[in-house]
Formats: sequence, C-alpha cells, structure tokens
Amino acid sequence: MTVQQWIIFGTLLLTLVLFVTGRWRFDVVALLALLIVVLTGLVPVESAFDGFSNPAVITVAAVLVISRALLNSGVIDLIGDRLLRLNGGVVVQLAALTGIVAVLSAFMNNVGALALMIPAAITVAHRKGVPPSVFPMPLAFASLLGGMTTLIGTPPNIIAAAYRVQTGAPPFRMFDFAPVGAGVAVAGLLFIVLIGWRLIPRRQAQSAMDDLFEVEKYITEVRLPANSRLVGKRLPEINTFAENGINILGLVRDGERRLAPSPRTEFRAGDILVLQIDTGGLETLVAKARVELVGSERIISDDLQSDEVRLMEAVVMDESLLVGGTAFSLDLRRRYGVNLLAVSRQGRRLRARLDRIRLRAGDVLLLQCPVETAKQSLAMLGCLPLAQREIRIGRPQQLIPPLAIFGTALLLSAAGVVPVQIAFVAAVVIMVIGGFVSLREAYDSIDWPIIILLGAMIPVGEALETSGGAQLIADVLLRVADHMSPAIVLTIVLVFTMFLSDLVNNAAAVVLTAPIGIEVAQGLGASVDPFLIAIAIGASCAFLTPIGHQSNTLVMGPGGYKFGDYWRMGLLLEAIVVLVAIPLILIFWPL
Repeated sequence: MTVQQWIIFGTLLLTLVLFVTGRWRFDVVALLALLIVVLTGLVPVESAFDGFSNPAVITVAAVLVISRALLNSGVIDLIGDRLLRLNGGVVVQLAALTGIVAVLSAFMNNVGALALMIPAAITVAHRKGVPPSVFPMPLAFASLLGGMTTLIGTPPNIIAAAYRVQTGAPPFRMFDFAPVGAGVAVAGLLFIVLIGWRLIPRRQAQSAMDDLFEVEKYITEVRLPANSRLVGKRLPEINTFAENGINILGLVRDGERRLAPSPRTEFRAGDILVLQIDTGGLETLVAKARVELVGSERIISDDLQSDEVRLMEAVVMDESLLVGGTAFSLDLRRRYGVNLLAVSRQGRRLRARLDRIRLRAGDVLLLQCPVETAKQSLAMLGCLPLAQREIRIGRPQQLIPPLAIFGTALLLSAAGVVPVQIAFVAAVVIMVIGGFVSLREAYDSIDWPIIILLGAMIPVGEALETSGGAQLIADVLLRVADHMSPAIVLTIVLVFTMFLSDLVNNAAAVVLTAPIGIEVAQGLGASVDPFLIAIAIGASCAFLTPIGHQSNTLVMGPGGYKFGDYWRMGLLLEAIVVLVAIPLILIFWPL
C-alpha cells in the first residue's frame, strides 16, 4: 500500500471508532476526518469545503425546511386526528401508524415524520391498554423503510444520486428508488405489523403522570416566617441556602397559588413555597434559611398544573442542546422558563439528584412550563412533547398552498424539468415569501449536524477514491468473490453497508461505501446502478442498534428500550430486506 492509502485507511478507522464510541458528536468527528485528509495533502486545501456545495447537501437542507412548512400547514394534525378516531386492535392500529409514518417519510425528513406521530402512538397505547413499548420501535423502523422509496426520502438516496453523476450518468430521478424501495417497505411493514412487534420486550415505560416519576414524593411546602433569611430575596437566591439545586414549583401568597413563578419574584413574609427538594437539601434549607415546614395535605400532580401552567413529558432529541448538560448547568428555569422535575432513561426513573444527571438523547423528561411558551421552550431545547398536543402546531387555514408548492416542486423534479436541488430550493423560497414558514423556522428546522457531516465526509469519500483506497478494497473483494456470481457480490455489498449503518450515521455509511461499490461494479464490468441502489437500501437499514439512526435513538426513552432490544425484531427485518431487495434490484436494475 502507498503512504496515501495508509493515511486514508487510518483516518477511516479512527473515524469509525469515534463514531461507534460516541465520545464526540458525529459532525465533530467528520470535521476531524476532513482536517486530517486536508493537512496530509489527500484533499487540496482549495477543495476542502467543496462538499458543502454538493447538490446532495443542498437538497437535504431544502427537504428539512419543506418538512417544517408542511408541519405548519396543519396536514399532520389532520392525519393524527383521523388516526385517533380509528377503531380496531393492536394490529389495525399498528398498521395505520406505521403506514402513515412510512408514507410521510417518503416525502419529508424521516426523523420529523416519526417525531410527529409518536404522541399519537403513545395516546393509542394508553387507550388500548397495551405497553407503550409496542408502538415506538415499529414506528422508527417504518420511518426508515418509508425513506427508501423516493429520492428525497432519506439522505442516503440523495447521496447515491450524487455519486451516480460522478460516473458520468444522470442523477437518479425522484421515483427511481420506488420499484425496489416500495417493495422492501411493503414487505418490511407486513413483517412488523404481523410478527415483528410481538418480538419486542413488553416494558411499561409508564407516563409521567403515573407511578414512574412519582414526583409527589419529592415535593414539599415551606412557609417563610418574618425572620426567614429568604424574605426580600429573589427566587434564584434560594439555591445559596442548600447544597443542591432547588426547583420552586409554586408560590402561595394571600391564599392565591401561583405556579412556576417568575425568577424576578421577591419573597415576602408569610409566603408558602412549593418546592421539589430531597431530604438532605430540605434539612439544610430549614436550618440555614429559617423556613418552616407546612403540614398540609399530600400534594398531587394536579396541584402542580393549571390552565396557565402544565406538566408535560418530552423526549430529548438527538441534537438537543440538553445532551451532555444538567438542569443546573443549563439554568433551565431562568433561561427557558421550565422546571425539570424528573428524568426517565430506558423506562426507569433516575434517582440521582437532578443537578447531577447529565442528560442523554432519548431521555424522557417531566417538565413544568407555562402553556403560553411551551411550544417555543421545547423547540429551543430540542425536545419532543410525548403527550398528544393541546397547542396546535399547524395552521389549518394554510393547508392547501404549501401542499401545492411542494407538489409542484415534486412533479417538476420527477419529470426532469428542473434538478431536484433547484426545484426544492425554489419551493423553500416561495414558502418563506408566502409566510408558510418563517426565516427563523427555516433555519431552525435544518439539522445542521447532518449538514456538517455531509459537507465534511464527502471530500473524505473522494480521498478514499483518489488515493486508490477504494480500488484496493474493491480488488480484495473481487479476488475473494472470484468464483461467485455478481449477484452474490451485490449481496455482500448490501449486507456490509447494512452492518456499517448500524454503527455509524447512514449518510456516512453511503459516503464510505459508494466509492467501493462503484469500483467493484467496474471491476465486474457491471452497471454501477444496482450497486448504488443496494448501498442506498443498506444504509437505510439501521435496525440492530439505537445508535445507527436518529429515529432509533428518539424512541429509546418513550419505549423504555435497552440497547439489546433492537436486534430482536431488527435482525429478522434485515434478513427480509436482503431477501426482497436483491431480486428486485436484479429485475429493475440489471447487472
């Protein structure tokens, strides 16, 4: 091997290790890989950031903004309302939920489609009296299956189309993935609905309003006598009288209960404070601040919410600013107007002090927040509400125009009149000008870590090709498969990509395997198309672990799943994908 090949393989090995361990977020790892290949001369300095101008990156960003505009339109609320009226058992409800998620994922960001339907799924589970763990994982897998069916359904398809252009062929069109992707999606959904969900461990990832969080056990009331050291102090200053953070959930003054009082509130003699505090912290507060315990009746959850303030469950999204932080370090009450009451991880309440818990993606939080600002606060924090929404996110009066704009862009790109990146960017501009999505919503809706990942990894993938690394791997594969049919080699490429996508981001999986697939196809004297289709399908099959795709991470908390739960259904599902995908690829994309 040449020095350049040693460098690129070493870089890729380091990248894969860092992706799997999760020590740093995947966009940081991608930038590190980019810096290595640039500083070692594998990628020219002037080409270091060419990946960010790649049509695939632009298309992914545009699809994310369009997804937000469709959410604003109210179409998702309409679908959710109709779904909740559907009668039938678990199989019927599961078929409806997974079918809707799959269809939505074909035309919008699959994580967004999943996030929109999780509250409905949780509500259905409670109404049917089944463990909530039955629904979230099937929905996550359905979002991945649905994304396979169109060019814009998932980043792997968009990236595969970009690699096809590098071979001198035109990019894949909007529905070129449908013959294979739709067949795989249908087979996968049938398995999930009829068999797969029965393989999921039945765990009672109970609602925060049930026994899981039991917040009442950690809540007490104290009165401020005239000599209390808190009199004249403001709300945040109470933390100076106890070792650990204290949540002030309410204040009773002159017989009037005020929930989630403002941080600017000044304490007065006679005030009664409703606090969330552990026993040790309470003893310290009583001694230092000179407060008196109130022997009132037992506080229940309803005492902590009102028409203006409510308790709600929310799951921490993969890119949430909460990840890695604590309630204390993030100063949630002052900066975002929310009180963190409890944290559940994999279906179990964490008993450690809240100011010591470092939050992770997939954690379920119990929050107390004002109804008026709940939507904005959760959006800023990067959290998904798990209860059926009471605050309508969509604007039904704008239902038709956004759908018409999106449909027009879809038809123009599908017909080849306008390149997909141009059609969708034009749709975004029209939607912004028309007020169907604000500029802030547009920028907030873009998953910037994914954009950074793509922009950074595309030059790394090109370095794998220009250094001869892709050709070297392809030669090894061709020697191993010397006496095998091209169909077997195609299967090996598909299975390898599936395995890789279970460990790293699916977009990164395509960037790393597409150059190899192209070299293998050319070495066999075969068309590159079946290999690119197989790689795109394989990259969307992260069914074995919660880290392979954001959809899997998102449902880990609501479903109460453990790391080892995913393969129970996912392994058979991946086998079905291989058995269905390979014949369909050979039929519609001959070697």
